[in-house]
Amino acid sequence: MDAQLHDFAVDALDRQPPYAKPDRAMTTSEVESRLVTATVDQIEDNGERIGREAMRRLRLRSMCAIDPGLTDAEFHQIEQEFGFRFADDHRAFLAAGLPVNTRPEPQEPGVFYAHSEPWPDWRRADRDRLSATLNWPIEGVLFDVERNGFWCESWGLRPQDIASALATATRMLAQVPPMLPVYGHRYLPAGRGLSGHPVLSMWQTDIICYGLNLADYIDREFGRRDPGEEPWEPQATVEFWRDLV
Repeated sequence: MDAQLHDFAVDALDRQPPYAKPDRAMTTSEVESRLVTATVDQIEDNGERIGREAMRRLRLRSMCAIDPGLTDAEFHQIEQEFGFRFADDHRAFLAAGLPVNTRPEPQEPGVFYAHSEPWPDWRRADRDRLSATLNWPIEGVLFDVERNGFWCESWGLRPQDIASALATATRMLAQVPPMLPVYGHRYLPAGRGLSGHPVLSMWQTDIICYGLNLADYIDREFGRRDPGEEPWEPQATVEFWRDLV
């Protein structure tokens, strides 16, 4: 078990109410089972807290209309259709409210905007449009493989011709963790049991952290953070993508 998760679990168990002395000592597997259960409970609580706080901050910004959040049935349908599971904080965010594109975003002169409707509408959007948004990170990497000579060392030697290189890259990228859109080209990793991961701004293989977590991201994206107010050191941990940060 990861050391940090182990510490969380032990701390959670220490706060449990006292129990009668057992008739026998617990086995190692029984102890580990209790530790894992306590750890999962704490992770889910943390994800719920971050997601709800992110939605609270977004509502305060009045940046967009917010519809009622997704229901359990809607989450199930989306996850079954597209083959992923929302991270705990992302799910809690969308359960607390669904941001929708009800007015044109302000356009800064001379700036190219990749997404005319930056909030993914998980409830009503055209399914092909959602699929394209989900595929954006992968397509960006493939673009750099084809046009800019990008190659990941873990993929082995790069084939000489572009078609073979793209085929190999496509096969390898099918194995990396999926990334889910939050807003425009800002993404969070998918995965039940995950929470607190930095939001990543993804533009081909140019990837940076755009918030310590989902709640912090809302502040940074929508202008409530002074870039020089304090040092921050977000740590991306999602496999493959972290190597591009």
